[in-house]
Amino acid sequence: MRIDLPTALRFVPPVRFLFAFLALTSFLRAAVPLDLAAALQTFRSDAPHGWSFTLTTVAEGKSTVERSDAAKPDFDRWSLVQKDGRAPGPDDLRDYAEARSRRSRGGTAPKLAEQFDPGSFETISITEERATYRCRLRPGEARDNTASFLRATVVLHKPTQTIESIELTNISTFHPAFGVTITEMRTLMTYSLPDAEKPSLPQLVSTRVRGTAFIFKSLDAEMKVTFTEYTLPKKR
Repeated sequence: MRIDLPTALRFVPPVRFLFAFLALTSFLRAAVPLDLAAALQTFRSDAPHGWSFTLTTVAEGKSTVERSDAAKPDFDRWSLVQKDGRAPGPDDLRDYAEARSRRSRGGTAPKLAEQFDPGSFETISITEERATYRCRLRPGEARDNTASFLRATVVLHKPTQTIESIELTNISTFHPAFGVTITEMRTLMTYSLPDAEKPSLPQLVSTRVRGTAFIFKSLDAEMKVTFTEYTLPKKR
Protein backbone atom coordinates (compact mmCIF):
# COMPACT_ATOMS: atom_id res chain seq x y z
CA MET A 1 0.00 0.00 0.00
CA ARG A 2 1.37 3.41 -0.93
CA ILE A 3 0.62 6.42 1.25
CA ASP A 4 1.22 9.82 -0.34
CA LEU A 5 2.35 12.38 2.22
CA PRO A 6 2.31 16.17 2.03
CA THR A 7 5.54 17.48 0.55
CA ALA A 8 6.45 19.32 3.72
CA LEU A 9 6.44 16.13 5.76
CA ARG A 10 9.01 14.50 3.49
CA PHE A 11 11.66 16.73 5.05
CA VAL A 12 10.79 15.69 8.62
CA PRO A 13 11.53 11.91 8.79
CA PRO A 14 10.23 11.23 12.35
CA VAL A 15 6.92 12.93 11.61
CA ARG A 16 6.69 11.20 8.24
CA PHE A 17 7.09 7.72 9.70
CA LEU A 18 4.65 8.44 12.52
CA PHE A 19 2.11 9.74 10.02
CA ALA A 20 2.55 6.68 7.80
CA PHE A 21 2.21 4.30 10.76
CA LEU A 22 -0.99 5.96 12.00
CA ALA A 23 -2.44 5.97 8.50
CA LEU A 24 -1.63 2.29 7.99
CA THR A 25 -3.09 1.37 11.39
CA SER A 26 -6.30 3.26 10.64
CA PHE A 27 -6.54 1.70 7.19
CA LEU A 28 -6.11 -1.86 8.47
CA ARG A 29 -8.63 -1.44 11.26
CA ALA A 30 -11.19 0.01 8.88
CA ALA A 31 -10.99 -2.82 6.35
CA VAL A 32 -9.60 -5.90 8.15
CA PRO A 33 -10.96 -7.79 11.20
CA LEU A 34 -9.47 -6.17 14.31
CA ASP A 35 -7.65 -9.24 15.62
CA LEU A 36 -6.10 -9.95 12.23
CA ALA A 37 -5.13 -6.30 11.75
CA ALA A 38 -3.18 -6.39 15.01
CA ALA A 39 -1.33 -9.55 13.95
CA LEU A 40 -0.48 -8.19 10.50
CA GLN A 41 1.20 -5.12 11.95
CA THR A 42 3.99 -7.27 13.43
CA PHE A 43 3.93 -10.20 10.99
CA ARG A 44 6.93 -11.02 8.84
CA SER A 45 7.08 -14.00 6.49
CA ASP A 46 10.85 -14.49 6.79
CA ALA A 47 13.00 -15.23 9.84
CA PRO A 48 13.47 -12.29 12.23
CA HIS A 49 16.78 -10.45 12.21
CA GLY A 50 19.25 -11.69 14.78
CA TRP A 51 18.31 -15.38 14.62
CA SER A 52 20.55 -18.06 13.14
CA PHE A 53 18.85 -21.05 11.51
CA THR A 54 19.25 -24.00 9.16
CA LEU A 55 17.37 -24.06 5.85
CA THR A 56 16.71 -27.38 4.10
CA THR A 57 15.32 -27.31 0.55
CA VAL A 58 14.07 -30.42 -1.25
CA ALA A 59 12.86 -30.24 -4.86
CA GLU A 60 12.98 -32.39 -7.99
CA GLY A 61 14.96 -35.15 -6.30
CA LYS A 62 17.67 -32.76 -5.10
CA SER A 63 18.36 -31.19 -1.74
CA THR A 64 20.48 -28.50 -0.12
CA VAL A 65 21.12 -27.70 3.52
CA GLU A 66 22.21 -24.12 4.29
CA ARG A 67 23.05 -22.32 7.49
CA SER A 68 22.41 -18.64 8.16
CA ASP A 69 24.69 -17.30 10.90
CA ALA A 70 23.34 -14.03 12.29
CA ALA A 71 26.67 -13.32 14.01
CA LYS A 72 28.37 -12.79 10.64
CA PRO A 73 28.09 -9.81 8.23
CA ASP A 74 25.24 -9.95 5.71
CA PHE A 75 27.51 -10.77 2.75
CA ASP A 76 29.11 -13.72 4.62
CA ARG A 77 26.13 -14.99 6.59
CA TRP A 78 25.10 -17.99 4.47
CA SER A 79 27.04 -21.23 4.09
CA LEU A 80 26.36 -24.51 2.29
CA VAL A 81 26.29 -27.46 4.72
CA GLN A 82 25.13 -30.31 2.47
CA LYS A 83 24.42 -30.89 -1.19
CA ASP A 84 22.21 -33.85 -2.14
CA GLY A 85 22.92 -35.56 1.18
CA ARG A 86 26.70 -35.21 1.09
CA ALA A 87 29.35 -32.73 2.09
CA PRO A 88 29.76 -30.07 -0.63
CA GLY A 89 32.81 -30.21 -2.88
CA PRO A 90 34.83 -27.26 -4.24
CA ASP A 91 32.60 -26.94 -7.32
CA ASP A 92 29.47 -27.00 -5.15
CA LEU A 93 30.85 -24.25 -2.91
CA ARG A 94 31.83 -22.09 -5.88
CA ASP A 95 28.44 -22.47 -7.56
CA TYR A 96 26.70 -21.76 -4.26
CA ALA A 97 28.70 -18.58 -3.65
CA GLU A 98 27.91 -17.33 -7.18
CA ALA A 99 24.20 -18.12 -6.79
CA ARG A 100 24.06 -16.36 -3.41
CA SER A 101 25.78 -13.32 -4.88
CA ARG A 102 23.24 -13.08 -7.70
CA ARG A 103 20.39 -13.52 -5.23
CA SER A 104 21.62 -10.69 -3.01
CA ARG A 105 21.85 -8.34 -6.01
CA GLY A 106 18.27 -9.13 -6.97
CA GLY A 107 16.84 -6.86 -4.28
CA THR A 108 14.24 -7.47 -1.61
CA ALA A 109 11.19 -9.56 -2.36
CA PRO A 110 7.82 -7.87 -1.83
CA LYS A 111 6.17 -8.48 1.53
CA LEU A 112 3.31 -10.93 1.17
CA ALA A 113 1.03 -9.19 3.69
CA GLU A 114 1.19 -6.01 1.61
CA GLN A 115 -0.45 -7.91 -1.26
CA PHE A 116 -3.54 -8.80 0.76
CA ASP A 117 -6.56 -6.92 -0.58
CA PRO A 118 -7.90 -5.41 2.68
CA GLY A 119 -11.38 -4.86 1.32
CA SER A 120 -11.89 -8.52 0.41
CA PHE A 121 -11.43 -10.33 3.74
CA GLU A 122 -14.13 -12.85 4.63
CA THR A 123 -14.41 -14.96 7.78
CA ILE A 124 -14.25 -18.71 7.16
CA SER A 125 -14.39 -19.97 10.74
CA ILE A 126 -13.88 -18.80 14.32
CA THR A 127 -13.24 -20.77 17.52
CA GLU A 128 -11.88 -19.76 20.92
CA GLU A 129 -8.34 -20.59 19.75
CA ARG A 130 -8.27 -19.73 16.07
CA ALA A 131 -9.84 -17.62 13.37
CA THR A 132 -9.57 -18.36 9.66
CA TYR A 133 -9.89 -15.64 7.04
CA ARG A 134 -9.68 -15.52 3.24
CA CYS A 135 -8.90 -12.66 0.87
CA ARG A 136 -7.89 -11.77 -2.64
CA LEU A 137 -4.36 -10.73 -3.58
CA ARG A 138 -3.24 -7.53 -5.25
CA PRO A 139 -0.49 -7.69 -7.93
CA GLY A 140 3.01 -7.52 -6.49
CA GLU A 141 4.28 -5.72 -9.58
CA ALA A 142 3.01 -4.24 -12.83
CA ARG A 143 3.48 -7.47 -14.81
CA ASP A 144 1.97 -9.77 -12.18
CA ASN A 145 -0.52 -11.93 -14.10
CA THR A 146 -0.99 -14.42 -11.28
CA ALA A 147 -2.33 -12.57 -8.23
CA SER A 148 -5.88 -12.16 -9.50
CA PHE A 149 -6.23 -15.96 -9.76
CA LEU A 150 -5.05 -16.61 -6.20
CA ARG A 151 -6.71 -16.48 -2.81
CA ALA A 152 -4.97 -16.31 0.55
CA THR A 153 -6.26 -18.23 3.57
CA VAL A 154 -4.87 -16.93 6.87
CA VAL A 155 -5.10 -18.82 10.17
CA LEU A 156 -4.76 -16.64 13.26
CA HIS A 157 -3.97 -17.96 16.75
CA LYS A 158 -6.14 -15.66 18.82
CA PRO A 159 -4.56 -15.92 22.32
CA THR A 160 -1.14 -14.81 21.03
CA GLN A 161 -2.35 -12.73 18.05
CA THR A 162 0.02 -14.78 15.90
CA ILE A 163 -0.43 -15.86 12.30
CA GLU A 164 0.02 -19.64 12.26
CA SER A 165 -0.28 -20.28 8.55
CA ILE A 166 -0.90 -18.69 5.18
CA GLU A 167 -2.06 -20.74 2.23
CA LEU A 168 -2.15 -19.45 -1.33
CA THR A 169 -4.25 -21.39 -3.83
CA ASN A 170 -5.58 -20.75 -7.30
CA ILE A 171 -9.32 -20.52 -7.86
CA SER A 172 -9.26 -21.57 -11.53
CA THR A 173 -6.96 -22.52 -14.39
CA PHE A 174 -4.96 -19.54 -15.63
CA HIS A 175 -2.30 -18.55 -18.17
CA PRO A 176 0.50 -16.46 -16.60
CA ALA A 177 2.40 -16.31 -19.91
CA PHE A 178 1.88 -17.17 -23.57
CA GLY A 179 1.61 -20.93 -24.01
CA VAL A 180 1.65 -21.63 -20.27
CA THR A 181 -1.34 -23.22 -18.51
CA ILE A 182 -1.47 -23.63 -14.74
CA THR A 183 -4.17 -25.92 -13.40
CA GLU A 184 -3.01 -26.02 -9.77
CA MET A 185 -0.83 -23.72 -7.68
CA ARG A 186 -0.57 -24.06 -3.92
CA THR A 187 1.85 -22.62 -1.38
CA LEU A 188 1.56 -23.26 2.36
CA MET A 189 3.62 -21.34 4.93
CA THR A 190 3.52 -22.30 8.61
CA TYR A 191 4.86 -20.51 11.68
CA SER A 192 5.52 -21.49 15.28
CA LEU A 193 3.68 -19.93 18.19
CA PRO A 194 5.73 -17.55 20.35
CA ASP A 195 6.83 -18.50 23.85
CA ALA A 196 8.96 -17.03 26.61
CA GLU A 197 12.19 -17.77 24.71
CA LYS A 198 11.30 -17.37 21.04
CA PRO A 199 9.03 -15.21 18.86
CA SER A 200 6.90 -16.67 16.09
CA LEU A 201 9.31 -18.24 13.59
CA PRO A 202 8.91 -19.71 10.08
CA GLN A 203 8.68 -23.52 10.13
CA LEU A 204 7.80 -24.77 6.65
CA VAL A 205 7.12 -23.55 3.12
CA SER A 206 5.74 -26.10 0.68
CA THR A 207 4.73 -25.46 -2.91
CA ARG A 208 2.98 -27.52 -5.56
CA VAL A 209 2.43 -26.59 -9.20
CA ARG A 210 0.61 -28.51 -11.92
CA GLY A 211 0.58 -27.24 -15.49
CA THR A 212 1.93 -27.41 -19.01
CA ALA A 213 3.91 -25.27 -21.43
CA PHE A 214 2.75 -25.38 -25.06
CA ILE A 215 0.58 -28.40 -24.20
CA PHE A 216 3.30 -31.08 -24.36
CA LYS A 217 5.82 -29.93 -21.72
CA SER A 218 4.95 -30.63 -18.09
CA LEU A 219 5.52 -27.93 -15.50
CA ASP A 220 4.59 -30.17 -12.56
CA ALA A 221 6.84 -29.44 -9.59
CA GLU A 222 6.94 -29.63 -5.82
CA MET A 223 9.28 -28.02 -3.32
CA LYS A 224 9.60 -28.10 0.45
CA VAL A 225 11.66 -25.65 2.52
CA THR A 226 12.14 -26.38 6.22
CA PHE A 227 13.48 -24.00 8.89
CA THR A 228 15.18 -25.68 11.87
CA GLU A 229 17.85 -25.20 14.56
CA TYR A 230 17.00 -21.64 15.49
CA THR A 231 19.55 -20.07 17.84
CA LEU A 232 20.49 -16.63 19.08
CA PRO A 233 24.24 -15.94 18.61
CA LYS A 234 26.15 -15.34 21.81
CA LYS A 235 27.08 -11.74 22.40
CA ARG A 236 30.78 -11.11 22.01
